[in-house]
Amino acid sequence: MLINNDTIIKDNDERIRQISEDVPLPLSAEDEALLRDMYQYVIDSTDEEKAEKFNLRPAVGISAIQVGVPKKMTAIVVDDADKNGDPVRYEFMLVNPKIVSSSVQKAYLSSGEGCLSVAEEHEGHVVRSARVKVHAYDLLTDRMIEIRAHGYLAIVLQHELDHFKGTLFYDHIDNKDPFKEIPGAIEI
Repeated sequence: MLINNDTIIKDNDERIRQISEDVPLPLSAEDEALLRDMYQYVIDSTDEEKAEKFNLRPAVGISAIQVGVPKKMTAIVVDDADKNGDPVRYEFMLVNPKIVSSSVQKAYLSSGEGCLSVAEEHEGHVVRSARVKVHAYDLLTDRMIEIRAHGYLAIVLQHELDHFKGTLFYDHIDNKDPFKEIPGAIEI
């Protein structure tokens, strides 16, 4: 499937609010091809030359609903640092991911969040759990996995899994006080 900025569904399209369905395992050839195309989009989107050539917006994740397929599949590629400050890359092609636990402590990105499906900027704190544990099938490793995520990766996972519920990041912003202080929250 061709995935670029023209084919990604935007937030003015009611389909982006559609609830996504569980995906039967093992994956059908069609579902596997779509998930691999989504993953390739994320990889290529951070290559300036490819992004310009193929009309790609930079991304760390994309969910199937963003290309009009209401299925619980998401591709994520996050460059971050481990607890020692060393660079680490997290790469997943997740099917039926589910948050099985989350921290009471909250976190938010100081720069705010963005989304391939949202053209306009929405400023404000998008408050999420600082840590999450996710169970899913991962096509990259071809097995069921458990992800224990904190910080930026935890934010990205929650953002992508929100798409399965038809929720966009700006739904979490307090309209009356978008930058209100969140006691005890980690600013990332």
